[in-house]
Parts: sequence; C-alpha cells; structure tokens
Amino acid sequence: MKFAISTEEKERLLADARESIAAELEGREGRYPRSQGLEERIALGHSALTQPWAAFVTLHIESPAGKKLRGCIGRLSAAWPLEKTVRIMAREAAFRDPRFPPLSAQEFPRCSIEISALSPMEPCADPRSVKLGIHGLYLVHRGRSGVFLPQVPLEQGWTLPEYLDNLCLKAGLPPGSYGEKDAQLFTFTAEVFG
Repeated sequence: MKFAISTEEKERLLADARESIAAELEGREGRYPRSQGLEERIALGHSALTQPWAAFVTLHIESPAGKKLRGCIGRLSAAWPLEKTVRIMAREAAFRDPRFPPLSAQEFPRCSIEISALSPMEPCADPRSVKLGIHGLYLVHRGRSGVFLPQVPLEQGWTLPEYLDNLCLKAGLPPGSYGEKDAQLFTFTAEVFG
C-alpha cells in the first residue's frame, strides 16, 4: 500500500528531527509526543509514520554568505518505520557526517532541517530519461557507489550530463562511468519538505 505523508505527519517528523538533535546535544532521551489524531491513524494502520520508508535528513545553516550544507545522511532502504528513520538520520546528519565536525549547541538554532522521503529504487536503462529535479540517482559500479537527492542538480545548476558526471565523481569514479557495461544506475523520487 502506498502512503502519502499528511501535513500533520510532516510537521511531526520535522519536530521529531529537531528534538532528536536537541536531545543528543543535551544528553537526554528524546521526547516525541503525538496528537490523538495521529495515534488514531497509527492504530488503524493509516499513517506513514509507522510504515517502512527510506529517507534522508539534510541540515543547512544560515551564515552571512547564505544557506550552507551542514550535514546530510540517510538510508536508501526502507528498513525502519519512517519516524524512526528520520530520528536516527537527524542525529547522524548533525553529529556523524564525516564531511563536517559535530554540530554545536551554538549552531543548532541557526539550522534548518529538510527531510526527503524516498520512493523505492528503479533501474534506469536510459540515463537520458532522467528528469532534473524529479529523479534522484544512485550509482553502483566497480565496488563504489554514490547518490544524489532529486533537488541537488537544481540547487547546483547542473545540466543532465553534469548531474550524471558529478554522480560518478561522488562515487570516486571517472566521469561517464555510469554508461559502462557493468554500471548499475537507479532512479528514485522523493517527497521533500522542511
């Protein structure tokens, strides 16, 4: 069954992500209250929150130069309920993204949170069919892999060839590797909110 994420669920997920980070900064357990309406939807099996869902959490921080990436971590497989995935990935993005030092309490108030709930992966037989801003990409080749969320090429101002080549570079592969015989290219879409 396909679940849509309601406005209330999106608000709850964003609050959960923020609370998850705050709890780690403060050295305490997270508190994740739900409204009675959400509890009823969950009890009836009608909530996206408790459905297995792949997701990424992206943190941006405001600086004098504008909004900058501060962390982004996610799961490509739907191994956990969406709410658990978001809570864990929020902490991972804040404190364990190897590209950045752990988020400090002073930075936290300036952080914005974006959640990308991912569709299942689909093999991409023709890279020319990729639609910028709609399709995220996942490349697996020569024991390496790389992923970009659908919003990345628009944020970077990339053309489709630039998007594909930058995916190869992210995976540690030469540009154009996505077209090699044994390369596995996948597309996915995402519901992005923040």
